[in-house]
Amino acid sequence: MTRSPTDPALTRAAGRPPFDAALLDRLMDQAGLDALLVTSKHNVQYLLGGHRFFFFDYMDAIGVSRYLPIMIYPKGAPERAAYVGNAMESYVQEVEPLWVPEMRAAAWGSLDAMDVAAEHLSKLGLASARIGVELAFLPSDADAALRTALPQARVTDALPVLERLRARKTPAELENLRQASERVIAAMEAVIATHGPGTTKRALVEALRREEVNRGLTFEYCLIAAGSSHNRAPSEQRWEAGDVLSLDSGGNYHGYIGDLARMAVLGEPDAELQDLLAEIEAIQQAAMGAIAPGTAGRAIYAAAEAALAAAPNRSRIHFLAHGMGMITHEAPRLTSTGPVPYPADDAERPLESGMVLSVETTLLHPRRGFIKLEDTVAVTDTGRDLFSPQARGWNRGGTAIGAAAAR
Repeated sequence: MTRSPTDPALTRAAGRPPFDAALLDRLMDQAGLDALLVTSKHNVQYLLGGHRFFFFDYMDAIGVSRYLPIMIYPKGAPERAAYVGNAMESYVQEVEPLWVPEMRAAAWGSLDAMDVAAEHLSKLGLASARIGVELAFLPSDADAALRTALPQARVTDALPVLERLRARKTPAELENLRQASERVIAAMEAVIATHGPGTTKRALVEALRREEVNRGLTFEYCLIAAGSSHNRAPSEQRWEAGDVLSLDSGGNYHGYIGDLARMAVLGEPDAELQDLLAEIEAIQQAAMGAIAPGTAGRAIYAAAEAALAAAPNRSRIHFLAHGMGMITHEAPRLTSTGPVPYPADDAERPLESGMVLSVETTLLHPRRGFIKLEDTVAVTDTGRDLFSPQARGWNRGGTAIGAAAAR
């Protein structure tokens, strides 16, 4: 089989960093960092070109400690980078070597992993360097071990550096996000069509999990609301004739999340339901229409707020736009007043080609229930690209059941 030049396996074999090392070096220089110790699974996966150890993909705990992968990157010197992994990761190294010059498959917990990482930094002459870590993803025992082993080092948070590095997606990343989005929507359409009156929310979520897995996704979550209720937890509540259904699900494809929301109804939507979803659609279209390279992030909110001001149910509607990629709510970050707290670092910055945004509008109606659309949009060189535009209207529940019965 001939591999593409951007194939992760080929990149690893060639010993080249599978990310923009020059950009990372500039970001580290701006942050005053000499080296990185990266410990979050998603950032380790990003820096290693897609490697995520299968044994700990779901659970980190083992014995009396936990799996702690550590990617070591000295500024300006990828040829001196190293990876500290679990002892069993030697299996992976044998069949698909990582790009890093030194792979240490030697750890079984957080403390021995950090001991190896500190030893490597000392070997590089960085014992008193400015070291960036991910404070939110570094266990306290490992943090203490690092500071004890390298008492002269200055340890600071590097999460903003790594977030900015990942903000612009490569064509391969964009394709992963497109695939994730399309497969989530296809799974939703299948579940809606094959389930009818009396199905519990818990059963619907389980069916969606199976549909996503069967499409090559890792199921992450489903927020689900039915009827007039605004509660979005799986439960024994039943989806009955005339009820609306909101599905908001995240499915992971090769490390990238498709996070979308669609609506369904058991029966035909009446005029009021059509109008309510049209209000949401108008806000979605206004916000997405503002997405373009060079446009300040705040312009998305300005466009949405203008459309919201004209909505009859504006007092019940909430709008949100946030970055998407390996995690939800990553850069670009456009608001500091959303449900997930963080600073609006990108509100005044121009959007760049390759950035990806989730755009979502929610209406909490007292009688008709939880009504929402959520879409994924990539910034392109000339404008925007809406991933998975299908199924945006009222999807009818149980249509496949009726068709099967008719046969």
